[in-house]
Amino acid sequence: MFSKQDSRPGAGKATATPESSRRQPKVASVISEDLVVSGGLTSEGEVHVEGKVHGDVRVARLTLGETGVVEGSVVADTVDIRGTVIGPITGKVVRLFAASHVEGDVTHDQLSVETGAYFEGRSLKLQRPPAVELAAE
Repeated sequence: MFSKQDSRPGAGKATATPESSRRQPKVASVISEDLVVSGGLTSEGEVHVEGKVHGDVRVARLTLGETGVVEGSVVADTVDIRGTVIGPITGKVVRLFAASHVEGDVTHDQLSVETGAYFEGRSLKLQRPPAVELAAE
């Protein structure tokens, strides 16, 4: 009733522009300080944990705050620990900050440990699968 119709050919159709076709960065999921998760946690994005997770965590990026606790294994591309992890950690880049408390093995490509961090376990380098060589015929 109050809208004006555009009679031009192609009018009103959505067109993709470079800005609209790009993927917007995803917002990190947050487990707040008062939240307890019992069971595994899986995400293709970033997860920030300030609460407690009783189970395995498998995410693209994990940031564990100073009040955060994970009792289980952690697998992520990037792992930033300021809280407590009781269990093994596997990641390409693992950073243990001064406030962190880790009891478990850390498997990594890159590992940094700040002065003051508590780490009880083994530091293991990620094993790359052997390159497959094609036989010359």
